[in-house]
Amino acid sequence: MPRPRTGPPAPPLSGRLARWWPVLPVAAPVVLLAVPFEYGNGASTSTNISVSDMASAFLVLFCAVRLLRGTGPGSRPLSPAAAVVLGVPVVGLAVATVTAADPVAALPGFVRYLQVFVLVPAAVVLLLRDARDFRFVAGFFVVLALVQGGFGVWQYATRSGASYMGSDIRAVGTFGPTDVMGMATIVAFGMVVATGLALRPPPGAPRWVRPAATAAAVALVLPLAFSFSRGSWIATAVAVLAVVLLAGLRTAVRALTAAVAVAVVLVGGFGVGSQLITERLGSITQVTAAPDQSVTDRYTMWAAAVGMWHDEPATGVGLKGFPAYRDGHASLGLSSGSDTAGAGHAFQRQPLLSPHNMYLLVLSEQGLVGITALAGSWAALLAGGARRLFSARRRSGAAADCGLMAVGLMLWQTVDFLYADIGGPATALTGIVFGLIAWWALTGPEPGAVTRGPALPGAVTPGPASPGAALTPASVRPGAV
Repeated sequence: MPRPRTGPPAPPLSGRLARWWPVLPVAAPVVLLAVPFEYGNGASTSTNISVSDMASAFLVLFCAVRLLRGTGPGSRPLSPAAAVVLGVPVVGLAVATVTAADPVAALPGFVRYLQVFVLVPAAVVLLLRDARDFRFVAGFFVVLALVQGGFGVWQYATRSGASYMGSDIRAVGTFGPTDVMGMATIVAFGMVVATGLALRPPPGAPRWVRPAATAAAVALVLPLAFSFSRGSWIATAVAVLAVVLLAGLRTAVRALTAAVAVAVVLVGGFGVGSQLITERLGSITQVTAAPDQSVTDRYTMWAAAVGMWHDEPATGVGLKGFPAYRDGHASLGLSSGSDTAGAGHAFQRQPLLSPHNMYLLVLSEQGLVGITALAGSWAALLAGGARRLFSARRRSGAAADCGLMAVGLMLWQTVDFLYADIGGPATALTGIVFGLIAWWALTGPEPGAVTRGPALPGAVTPGPASPGAALTPASVRPGAV
């Protein structure tokens, strides 16, 4: 005999739509990233405009309209602290654009940086009202990661992926061989979010949330491994390990034991890609002893970026200036480009237009002014997020799950930037990630506030106790920024 339902009845569909529609523009760029379509010249994904980019532009416009109207979510201005932390990168961007050899050519770079690190994060901060909104958006990261990751595993199994070591086995999802980091980035984001949900389910979450999140995190290991993305492997290992340790000592011991068991079964028991993955891992440290061409190119471009900074230490060579100055600072060991093929695409020579290191890219193009402003903003977000997480962990019912996800995503991004930079369709997702991080670090629930949950895609949340009752818990500042 089925057990009778307890608690307040679920709100009608119209009520749930009314609850979530203000935050749908934040989730839209995440969902639309599954659409494999972009406008551009096809030569470089960094100059192309994806459907997700258009959705993020709509997000900024939507937030601006609500801010001007002065009603509803997004109608309150940023707090002084949030305005400073999110706005300080504009200083470096403006200086690098004005001092560039060709300021007009630098304008697209200015707009791109402004989109990813200033406007989209600020819009997310303004539109998120509480921890349930945060979880609602974060849940779509897991859904997107499972979709792209499942497609990637299928590519590996059927040898229909991007070309790697002479075989079309590299999992790239819907991004194609010219953006091999796209799927790996999405899968890594999903794994970090799923790990946080598995270790600290939201207060009042259904029983299925923990096992579902655990299963998702484990399932995403395969597509991440089959992406053969060394930078994503390192960043994900650091971020997931940090999330596990921050969840508590006992939880960390159980989680690490389970992770070792899964690794033994997948690699030792079934031999899932063990030889190729081992060779790929070993290539990370092969800098002087027979490194592969991709490693040689990477370190050569890093040296070129440092050389550009030496020439223009204060302001750099200007936004979008790295390709123009690359050959004048690179050694003869740099190849003319990387070979791409497979995943439904013909052979193409992809030009090397960035050093594949975000910090060195900013240092070379924006100088000390730009790197201080941008890295300072990121450091403030990480410090603020960690401080709130430590406070939330000590109080039952606080949104510690949001803190784990935010800090984990920030750590992943800071480590991954050692091996990658912005560019490609997944860049639009980076702006949403920084928005989630900024919301938790700067305007999330006050330390000690008790939050209602959950708010994951498809989950049913308790409705208001009576007609006209507030939809947001009183202990959380609705729309406070």
